[in-house]
Amino acid sequence: MAKDNRSALNPFTGKEHYDNINDDKFLEECYREYYHIINNAQIADNSSEGQLIGNVASKLIQAVETYLSSIGRIDYVEDYYDWEFHLLLDNTVNAFCIPGGKIAVFSGILSVARTEEELAFILGHEMAHALLDHTRTRQSVQNTKNTLTTVSWFGSFAFDLIGMGEVGNLTRAAVNTASIGSQFFLLNPWGRDQELEADRLGMLIIHWAGYDITGVPAFWQKMSGQNANNFDFFSTHPADEKRINVMKSLVLEIEEGIDYSKPVLAENPNAKFTQKTDNVSMKICKNCGHKELMDAIFCTSCGAKFEFHLSCPNCGANIDEGDSFCSSCGFKLTTGELKCFNCGQIVNEGDTFCTNCGKKL
Repeated sequence: MAKDNRSALNPFTGKEHYDNINDDKFLEECYREYYHIINNAQIADNSSEGQLIGNVASKLIQAVETYLSSIGRIDYVEDYYDWEFHLLLDNTVNAFCIPGGKIAVFSGILSVARTEEELAFILGHEMAHALLDHTRTRQSVQNTKNTLTTVSWFGSFAFDLIGMGEVGNLTRAAVNTASIGSQFFLLNPWGRDQELEADRLGMLIIHWAGYDITGVPAFWQKMSGQNANNFDFFSTHPADEKRINVMKSLVLEIEEGIDYSKPVLAENPNAKFTQKTDNVSMKICKNCGHKELMDAIFCTSCGAKFEFHLSCPNCGANIDEGDSFCSSCGFKLTTGELKCFNCGQIVNEGDTFCTNCGKKL
């Protein structure tokens, strides 16, 4: 499935990411770099460590798909992310995941990720970069800023994701990979905002997969603090107080009960017209901001009358006739069919009640 056949609204951030690149060419080049590394490396997928990585990766992929199905956004990964993972015998302490879901883990990282939970977070963090289209966004921005050729950029692309330090180490660890190219993409780590996004989503992914995330902040602080210069992966992911605090805050948020009625990385979660409270769909009065049940006709706070509107069957947000996707949650709408926000039954424009569940529309 091409990217144009899915909603451009990212289900994790609730927004469209900057994108001006050719999708087919982009993924083709990404996969070419990935397989160049894989085909020139010693693969250890059948080892006990390789099987562990495969099992962990499978759990994380299933967790992502289950979550997206629960919010009606499986279209985001279905027939698009072609997940694949390999363990490469190399002392480099690193792992990476490129656009499209291609994962590689260097065996050296097992010397620091000594528990399944720690390994899961490293994989989840790298998967998050791919799911959030960080590389696509960076390439789009770079296309706007200058005229670097596609070959030059992708020559450094894989190494940027791998995050190795100096050029000499990169060349050795990449197992005779081709010439390097742009120093910008080689040496610059992900932006701070992208790292914070990947931290949060990575932790959520492993939480959804059933792993204990309470030890992640301490593990990350220990490995990216004193030992950062010794480990390529952590040296390109700078630790700071804000980043560690974000991890700790997410642990507390999950323990208290995270609100999944909005995108988990939404910048302004209160901006949406519809919200859910205790699994009950709510709508917000445009006049005073008071919450009411979806079938309310008047606001009990200010008395304003709610206007009749077509609702997204997934989140209850306002939609317009003919919309292909919900602008709030990205849910794919069936052209020509209006559905009850409560049960999903097809209704006709102008109906006052749903004939299936009786809810007022």
